[in-house]
Amino acid sequence: WMTEDKNNSSSMFGNLLVMVALCKDRHLRKKKTNYFIVSLAFADLLVALLVMPFAAIELTTGEWRYGEIFCLVRTSLDVLLTTASILHLCCIALDRYYAICCQPLVYRHKMTPVRVAVMLSGCWLIPIFISFLPIMQSWNAIGIEDIERRALAGGSNDTSCVFLVNRPYALICSTVAFYVPLALMVLAYQRIYVTAMTHVRQIETLQRAGSAPQAPIANSRMRIETKAAKTLAVIMGCFCLCWAPFFITNVVDPFIHYSVPWQLWTAWLWLGYINSGLNPFLYAFLNRAFRRAFLVILCCGDERYARHGSCSYGHTQRAYSAASVNGTSMALR
Repeated sequence: WMTEDKNNSSSMFGNLLVMVALCKDRHLRKKKTNYFIVSLAFADLLVALLVMPFAAIELTTGEWRYGEIFCLVRTSLDVLLTTASILHLCCIALDRYYAICCQPLVYRHKMTPVRVAVMLSGCWLIPIFISFLPIMQSWNAIGIEDIERRALAGGSNDTSCVFLVNRPYALICSTVAFYVPLALMVLAYQRIYVTAMTHVRQIETLQRAGSAPQAPIANSRMRIETKAAKTLAVIMGCFCLCWAPFFITNVVDPFIHYSVPWQLWTAWLWLGYINSGLNPFLYAFLNRAFRRAFLVILCCGDERYARHGSCSYGHTQRAYSAASVNGTSMALR
């Protein structure tokens, strides 16, 4: 219980801090990617507030105390919010792809405010069609009613909250919530990684030829590009590590007669919940502009940090203009 409580608290604190930072820092509001990050933080905050506490109580007490209807609502919220979180990660990957791998004019044409609003709306509306709509109508249980009754045989619906899914629902839900976003993220980050490494090789070639830009700027840019590539590897690694076990099991279980032990299900589900706590660190805390905003917030708006942040921001922007191509450094550092 203590471990779960700490995970929940850190997730709430990190995601809430991201949202407050965007509200208070006008520089953060100028960048389109940050709207995806704050919407992601809101989804992850709701996971920590509305999903994880009930899952923790059920896990520690071994029973469900809130009735059958609220069981369906809790399950629907679980699917809705975790899917919304994953779709936000996909949108962030696509936004960075357009910012880094395309020409600046192409990025401004592709990522208009209207398109950003449509993408954010999709992140919240699409999950409804695989969560509340089918779950509240019990479409996920069509054809497996006998199996579901046997799963509940140990107690009444008032003391058990079992969520079993038939094969069509498992395939459709997993495809929409994980496999399609995963494929898009892999493609986007693979192209970003190739672009970053190409920039590094170009700088090294120019340095060897003696025709590189000013040495400090070139070296700084090379460090930024290398760090960006490493950050991408960390982001993808954490995402796959946290969610792949659950969604692989989710697809396989209906085809092996629901024989996966509940302990394994619980472990994979909590591994996915951990991703909601990691996202603020991966997408915001590694970003210099967000770190500056966090420092100002945690120091109670101390003007010394605010002035220092403004100077740092101006310096960052100048360095970015001189040492970055198509927004690579701003999008990833």
